[in-house]
Parts: sequence; C-alpha cells; structure tokens
Amino acid sequence: MAESYRELVGNTHVHSVYSDGSGTYREIASSAAAARLNFVIITDHNVRPTGLEGYHDQTLVLSGEEVHNVRRRPQCNHLLVYGTEKDMAPYTFGSTRTLVQAVRERQGVCYIAHPVERRSPIRAGLAAVPWTDWPPEGVNGLEIWNYMSEFKGLLWSWPAALIYALSPTLGIHGPYRATLRLWDELLGQGYRLAALGGADAHAATYALGPLRRRVFRYDALFNCVNTHILTSAPLSGDVAVDKSLIYEALRAGRTWVGYDLPYPTRGFRFQARSGSSTAVPGEELRRLGAISITVTLPAPGDIHLLRDGRRVAATGGTSLTYTSIEPGIYRVEVYRRFRGRRVGWIFTSPIYAL
Repeated sequence: MAESYRELVGNTHVHSVYSDGSGTYREIASSAAAARLNFVIITDHNVRPTGLEGYHDQTLVLSGEEVHNVRRRPQCNHLLVYGTEKDMAPYTFGSTRTLVQAVRERQGVCYIAHPVERRSPIRAGLAAVPWTDWPPEGVNGLEIWNYMSEFKGLLWSWPAALIYALSPTLGIHGPYRATLRLWDELLGQGYRLAALGGADAHAATYALGPLRRRVFRYDALFNCVNTHILTSAPLSGDVAVDKSLIYEALRAGRTWVGYDLPYPTRGFRFQARSGSSTAVPGEELRRLGAISITVTLPAPGDIHLLRDGRRVAATGGTSLTYTSIEPGIYRVEVYRRFRGRRVGWIFTSPIYAL
C-alpha cells in the first residue's frame, strides 16, 4: 500500500428509526463506537435526515440513503447513495439512468445494493430484492456481500429459520458465487466496479410462534461484514473534511470487504508494482515491465489471486507474491476456517493492470 494511504473500517449499509430500523442515530453511533469502527453510514430507505452527522467518541456517523421506487412490484433495484447532501428519493420514479445521473451531478457516490438475492418462502416480506436494470452505467460498484441478505437466503423453512436465528454464523459463508461471477463478467465488459460489504442492519425483533428474539443487534453486526477503505489522509476530527476523505475513497474504489468476526482484517494489504509504478485496490497500474503483486494478511488464510475472473495463484499462510507480464484485472479472495467451516474472509476491489 502506498505510504500516503490510511486504512479505515466502517459499515456502509445501516437502517435507523427513520425507516425500518429500530435504533436511533445515537444508539447506532454508540454500537459502532463499541465495535471500534472508524465510520458508519446510515442508509435509510428513501429518506436522508439532516443535522445528525458527527463524531461519537472516535466514530464518524454519516447520512447516506438507500433509494428505490416504492411503487415497483416486485421490488428491485435498490441503490446505496452517499455524499449528495440531498434526499434522492424524488428521482426514483424515473429511470435508473436518471437517478444515477442525478447522484453524479451532485458529486455523489452510488453502489448497487444486494445485486443478487435469494427469497425466503416463510414470509411475504422476505422476497428477493435483486438488481435487474443492467448494464450498470455510472455506478461506482456493487455491494458484493450483504450480511442480512445472505441470512434471508438461509430461511428456506421454519426449522431452518429457528436454527439460524439462534446461531446465524452456522450459515454465513460469504458472497454468493453468482454475485462474484456477475461482478467478473461486468469487469470483463469494461465496467470499473468496486467492492462494498455491509450489514444491512435493522436490529429488528423476529417472531417464531411464541418465541421473540432480536437476532441481529447493531453491535453484533458491526463486528461482522465491514468495508475497509484507503483514504489519502488520516481522519482529522473535522466532520466535513473527514466525510470528504471517506467518500473520495469510496468513489475511487480503494476498498476491500472483510468478515471481521472470524479474525479482524485490519492490516490486510494488496499491492501491485511495475517499475516505479504502484497501485492498490481501485487503482490503475501502468506496466513498466513485469508486474509484481504482494498480498499480506493479518492472520493465516487461503489466498486466491484472480486475473480477469480466473485464479492464477493460490497459497495458504499470511502472504502471497506473484510476478507476471500479463495485463488484466487483478483481485484477491481470501478464505479462512471459522467454527469448523471454511468461510469467505477478504474480498478486494480490483487493481487494473494495463
């Protein structure tokens, strides 16, 4: 990683009492601070409250939005929007292209939420909400791993719902393979799409007959799937300045998704070098000869290096080095044993070696 960058960890998909979440901004901020997140972005459905952004302890709380056309049946095409400083819900009744264009005109950042979803048949409110409006013109990336979306897909029967409600980690494995295949296909078509991962936290209470249980508290989810970003400077404590740093990193795609419950992914590094040129996730590498790629983990895992969607190197341990003369789109997947199972651990945005 270029020495000028700083790693920050945050959650980019959270709901509060302003839509269908159970927590206030203050309560969510307290949970994020307890999880030692650097930032949390609250993304309520079709509403962006104002006057609530700020620091809680050392955690910066920001207001984004998850926008979608509420009249559309079945529901689809939810877009995570950051940095517009304006409610974007009025733009959802036109085309997706119009919405994305409006976000970009306001210097905003947008990622497709849960592009691939599985429905649960146990309740009408658990229908799949995928993305269907392809190609993804103008968006910055895909939410490749949504914790609550994956959980919904596990609820294929009431007995399964009871088991996973009591122990959700039994079923959480990582991004859907269909999502990763879709991502690689779009990257191969020339779209530069970064990776995002989020909780989609609501902290709702679920009922199964007489049993009622708040399965996913905010503080628990903030220790699971998070987005790690590389900012061009450290946080300063100034809300406006620090917000700009975070959104610039999300716009540039300097991200990776980490499942921080099996083992914290802070300290992960993925860098490519060619001559005097270097690049980190989200960046372009101009080849000046051979490409040297290094991957370093904070703990042992199974490291897979992919080029143009195909694995070109793999190893176990805490590091991987790889040298090639081939241009391409390089990204990293890392897997790790957790509670007796192999689960996804780290998934990076691509480095574009030209």
